[in-house]
Amino acid sequence: MKKDTSHTLDRVRRLPVLLIGEGLLVGAAAGLVVLLYRVALTFAGQWLKSVLAFISGHPLRIAGWFLVLFVLALIVGRLVKWEPMISGSGIPQIEGEIMGKLSENWKKVLPAKFLGGFLCILGGLSLGREGPSIQLGAMTGQGISRLLDRGKTEENHLMTCGASAGLAAAFHAPLAGMMFSLEEIHKGFSTSILISVMTASVTADYICSHIIGLDPVFQFRLEHVLPQNYYWLLVILGIILGVMGALYNKGMLAAQDLYKKPKFLTGTGRLVIAFMTAGGLGLVMPSVLGSGNDLIVSLTGGEMLLGGLIVTFVVKFLFSAVSFGSGAPGGIFFPLLILGALIGGIFSMTGTALFGLDPVYMNNFVLLSMAGFFTAIVRAPITGIILLFEMSGSVSQMLSLAIVSVAAYITAHLLKSEPIYESLLGRILSGKKEDGRDGGAADGSGDEEGARRENVTGREKVLSEFVIMSGSVLEGKKVSDITWPKNCLLVAVERDGKELIPRGRTGLMAGDKLTVITDVRDAGYVHDKLENLCYTSF
Repeated sequence: MKKDTSHTLDRVRRLPVLLIGEGLLVGAAAGLVVLLYRVALTFAGQWLKSVLAFISGHPLRIAGWFLVLFVLALIVGRLVKWEPMISGSGIPQIEGEIMGKLSENWKKVLPAKFLGGFLCILGGLSLGREGPSIQLGAMTGQGISRLLDRGKTEENHLMTCGASAGLAAAFHAPLAGMMFSLEEIHKGFSTSILISVMTASVTADYICSHIIGLDPVFQFRLEHVLPQNYYWLLVILGIILGVMGALYNKGMLAAQDLYKKPKFLTGTGRLVIAFMTAGGLGLVMPSVLGSGNDLIVSLTGGEMLLGGLIVTFVVKFLFSAVSFGSGAPGGIFFPLLILGALIGGIFSMTGTALFGLDPVYMNNFVLLSMAGFFTAIVRAPITGIILLFEMSGSVSQMLSLAIVSVAAYITAHLLKSEPIYESLLGRILSGKKEDGRDGGAADGSGDEEGARRENVTGREKVLSEFVIMSGSVLEGKKVSDITWPKNCLLVAVERDGKELIPRGRTGLMAGDKLTVITDVRDAGYVHDKLENLCYTSF
């Protein structure tokens, strides 16, 4: 089907209604895929515990396990070489594709990410399920879009729906899935995308909760609401979390750099280092292996002392850097929540010793620290707040969650720490430029599916929306006075819920939503130029 300008505009007029049904379909499909992935990782974690118990104290069995880990590293290395887009979390790749800067092949990403993530957790790497779940969900949305022969504008919406469904299914957090996909993935709000994303998220969560139950991910109880006379401690905690979040971002990026320094070290070699490190820690400190959910149980159950807590935090932090820096397919989302929880435990125990803080509030600080640490690293405070009250099943901490998150956000911003997923996306794009490949052809040089789709779409059009911020270059200007990016056309201006047909003399105001149309191949360039016009004052 020819997806020219008239077809794209006609399709968009009917998009709000169409997306509700398609969001339901994507939510159901993505929910099932992520449910299977979640169950697979549960078995991987259980098998890992059984293996560690079986080899304990037996040198020959230990040697055999290290041989198995070596083989796992080789298999994961082959998967990453076969489909480079499965490396790491997967969230930056989705962001890049929706911006028009990357392109993925769902037929390769889905099986490779699923198997690679499973093997990494089986090997004990400190990685999470959330990033892969979001990528698996988004790729399910892409697959449905392409099977139904939808245009790129609609495909981006369905990928956002899939990403939302993936997070909802992974963490039993439908509201957080919806907010994360809009706040971090799509980076925009509209009625059509909001309703479709909500439909997908709720559908995926319903499927998962119907099969595996309604229990929240974190099942520790908050016996008391933190009194307001302790709120001054929240500001201090938020500042600490902001500093630690900036350190975390630098640590993850530094780990990637360290792996790249030895010229002889291939991608598979980096994975071997990570898997061997996991094998060694499995013998001396198995609690830091995997995503780390058992650490939450021990911490909130009062089983850890301050000294052991500090050691566990340091080892978990370093092991997370070793695991993620290797390029293994797995997320940082859940491990960073565990690190945030450990910071909360350390802060609470220290507060008890120095300020007479009542120990009954330790679980409160654990929960608050997870939200603040997430906010400092990802820079998505609304998602962090909603995610933590959904994952804990507690809604009594909203004010304190907001205080910690805002303090952490401001601190990280003042330290000029870039959001982690933006930094990772920048590295992916710069790496492709160094390889001599255009960012828009990121699904691999010579990939048959990518080449076929490029031939089919030709000059396919895509619509993008941008909101004019107060004080930006566009505020107060006439359409005719603006130097617009090449190869794009301003087709609509929405103001106060009403759509205006833009003319040369049309004046633009803060809060206006601009809709532009461009070729798919120019979408990344146009996105950057219009973001600069809409969001900056120079």
